[in-house]
Amino acid sequence: MNVVIAAGRRHTVGLKADGTVAAVGDNKCGQCDVSGWRDIVAVAAGNVHMATNTGNAHTIGLRSDGSVVAVGWNKHDQCNVSDWRDIVAVAAGWRRSVGLKSDGSVVAVGRNNEGQCNVSDWRDIVAVAAGDWHTAGLKSDGTVTIVGNNQWGQCNVSDWRDIVAVAAGYLHTVGLKADGSVAAVGRNKHGQCDVSGWHDIVAIAAGSYHTLGLKSDGTVIAVGDNKYGQCDVSGWRDIVAVAAGCAHTLGLKSDGTVVAVGDNEYGQCNVSGWCL
Repeated sequence: MNVVIAAGRRHTVGLKADGTVAAVGDNKCGQCDVSGWRDIVAVAAGNVHMATNTGNAHTIGLRSDGSVVAVGWNKHDQCNVSDWRDIVAVAAGWRRSVGLKSDGSVVAVGRNNEGQCNVSDWRDIVAVAAGDWHTAGLKSDGTVTIVGNNQWGQCNVSDWRDIVAVAAGYLHTVGLKADGSVAAVGRNKHGQCDVSGWHDIVAIAAGSYHTLGLKSDGTVIAVGDNKYGQCDVSGWRDIVAVAAGCAHTLGLKSDGTVVAVGDNEYGQCNVSGWCL
């Protein structure tokens, strides 16, 4: 469940083997100020969809003791996580932070205009994902619960079964099934939900308008908007984890190096020297 690479709107975050964290890209709000972090076991990066021309973003780090740190834009209190305890996983949405507790309950802080932080009654959750305006929780029985904006049907997952991982984009939601197939609901203007033919998938990620699938052989497939080349992953090999930002894509290789494609206006793809 520990996330080693994370992609935001204009920045990229990487967790190193020694528990420190690296970040590149836009740092307008201090979202890359992670050099002092220690004992981190997972990271998350707040995303902002491409239609919002802003660098406002934040970064979350989960410590080995179950506490959480956060830096970056905090207008909606999304970085107010210092009192969180017993956290085992974190997710970052637009102006929002989500934490999964060891007892299967969930906490959330930040913007709640669409009810995306209404998770206080969730139980038996094993994974969480945060889209721009909706929050998804994977339950231990393989079903998914969602709160928040449902304008495009991105919360219509009541019939999903046998889900083992979930990802949330700007206005779409993706679920990985136990048999390696993938389901997706929500806005599909760019084909980001065209995953019905996928198989042998072991991990998924959702950007603003694109979706990634990591295959069991270490290759990656992508669908959706490719304006910035964020779906140009056909040549990738030996990948063990993927992450999707607003318009860039990250892949962690088995040797600990990182590859990136897509929008690089702020240097968010400058990860060639990383070894995690």
